[in-house]
Amino acid sequence: MVGSPNDTSWYHVPMSVRIAAVPDDGPATPNLTDALVELSFAVQARLARVAGEHEMSLTQVRLLGILRDREPGIVELAEFLSLDKSSVSGLVDRAERRGLVERASSRGTDGRAIRVVMTERGREAARAFAERVSAELGELVGDLSPAERQRLAAQARYIVRSSGPAASRKPRPASSGSLDPAP
Repeated sequence: MVGSPNDTSWYHVPMSVRIAAVPDDGPATPNLTDALVELSFAVQARLARVAGEHEMSLTQVRLLGILRDREPGIVELAEFLSLDKSSVSGLVDRAERRGLVERASSRGTDGRAIRVVMTERGREAARAFAERVSAELGELVGDLSPAERQRLAAQARYIVRSSGPAASRKPRPASSGSLDPAP
């Protein structure tokens, strides 16, 4: 059946339609893969909407998010964003033209190295975006109790940290290819 959670085209159906299509008497334990993908889509849709309101791309938003607490060089930014160096240079050029970032000499021993620094205008944009996203995501989890929100935040933080750059260097156990626990 098209539009059912077991159909692969399900991921291409807008979230509002999928939510309406899921019966209230569905399985007690949702399919983990479907649940994570749908959550990702819901979060991405809200991030994209807020980014659009600020006339920014999601990649520009990610750039500002990275620069909130660090001043990396282009190569480091490329690693954080999983983009090639030339794409990041273009991204920084566009953000620099908007007054959101600036290039500065490295504080280290090699003064030729360039780091990317957020400007005051960039910090204001990042703050406004973060406040708006916080409100949007608050609506997304509005039906959860405070304890459930804390638990979700802790689990999400754990998943992100355990799948970061350090985790990618660790050997992983053999997998069946499914995100769902074995029956």
